[in-house]
Amino acid sequence: MAGVYIHVPFCKQACHYCDFHFSTQMKKKDAMVDALVREMELRKNELGDEVVETIYFGGGTPSVLELPELERLIQAVYDHYKVMDHPEITLEANPDDLVSSRAQSRDIFKDFRKIGVNRLSIGIQSFFEEDLKLMNRAHNALEAEHCIKEAAKHFDNITIDLIYGIPGMGHDRWKANIQKALDFGLPHISSYALTVEPKTALEKLIQKGTVPQVDDGQAQEQFHILVEQLEEQGFVNYEISNFGKPGYFSQNNTAYWQGKKYLGIGPSAHSYDGFSRTWNIRNNSIYIKQIQQGILPSEKETLTVTDRYNEYVMTGLRTIWGVSKEKIAKEFGLNYANYLEQQAEKFTEQQLLFWEDGLLRTTKHGKFLADGIAADLFFLE
Repeated sequence: MAGVYIHVPFCKQACHYCDFHFSTQMKKKDAMVDALVREMELRKNELGDEVVETIYFGGGTPSVLELPELERLIQAVYDHYKVMDHPEITLEANPDDLVSSRAQSRDIFKDFRKIGVNRLSIGIQSFFEEDLKLMNRAHNALEAEHCIKEAAKHFDNITIDLIYGIPGMGHDRWKANIQKALDFGLPHISSYALTVEPKTALEKLIQKGTVPQVDDGQAQEQFHILVEQLEEQGFVNYEISNFGKPGYFSQNNTAYWQGKKYLGIGPSAHSYDGFSRTWNIRNNSIYIKQIQQGILPSEKETLTVTDRYNEYVMTGLRTIWGVSKEKIAKEFGLNYANYLEQQAEKFTEQQLLFWEDGLLRTTKHGKFLADGIAADLFFLE
């Protein structure tokens, strides 16, 4: 099984914290859709006999595309790859796109379902105006709530994004954010700590003193609040940033964390076949021009055994499935399995990791630190 990720590199405006590849200039949107379709054609043999089980529209903001454009891209996946019956098709969307007068006039949610979209990922980030303004989000708090109410009339499988660790957002407001999400009865929530990425507007605002520095301690405390409140309501924290009710785990996310193959279409998109990784150029104009010429604008890295071991440790520790010593011995060699056990010992003593049935997992206190712990378990050549 495999997944297809389609990167739509356009946004109405730039969020202060975002370092994903996008443009706020829409004039090349038509040419970009043509190029996305053409790239799928150029790469039609890459998945071989693998069956596509997920199609994921990310970005950027995929909801800026018109319905015929989205439908054309979905059809291109079916035209060039083997697709299972009823694949999970996720569309990332911003609240302002879902409740605009244009959206309401065409009954946008029914239209999404007609073309095959069966899962919505809505970028709420916060239900409070002050947080949205600090992050320079395109929607307001009223639109955040309204779009979920409308979406729930047509979609059962909805996830929203929430951000914690925002400067000025105390624990009470964070708890209120979580409660608002719970009140809507959503089956899935993805939540991330606000991070200050290099060369973003947020970094510049912090350097100028306009916005306070992000407090890592506050973020960690708010992560534990999040886990506690959601688990009390029956959510499973199946990956550090992802919380789902049973039956509502993201198939796309799960496949990624379990190391399945995926094909990334569009500028900046990454692909993985189990042994190598490729990534497309982060430039819309060059991407479009080269695709028009039949050239794939990508670079490729062949992963060593150590690379694959390190990636498995990193992804496995982030999930409820953990890291299997048996799998490491079988796929990478006994020396890697012994190394893992040796390196993990200090973390088990600190009660940050634990072994159970041959699987290494993070404890409640170790979960937020998983990436840093994984780095200490990496095999260094």
